[in-house]
Amino acid sequence: MNAHNGYAVFLYPQALEALGEAIKPYLRESPMGAHVACDEIDTGGALIEMTLRGRTEQGGDVTVELMVPGSMVRMIVSTQGDGDFGFGPRTAPVS
Repeated sequence: MNAHNGYAVFLYPQALEALGEAIKPYLRESPMGAHVACDEIDTGGALIEMTLRGRTEQGGDVTVELMVPGSMVRMIVSTQGDGDFGFGPRTAPVS
């Protein structure tokens, strides 16, 4: 099994619209759609808590905890160390 790299959290289109500009800095685009890429996730309460790690404009490390209501989340995908994720066709690794 490949190493775990984190999670891709997909939100409903209505959630993206309701969150507006506030969510845009945290979104990543992919062939599967816009999602929030996070290192850790907690689904134990009314809010889905996502931990994201990044860098400030000055190059320092920053950890952000982003929380959204569980009703905004369409799907959560665990990402693996083999590169791309999703439901599209896979290519065999080159030896």
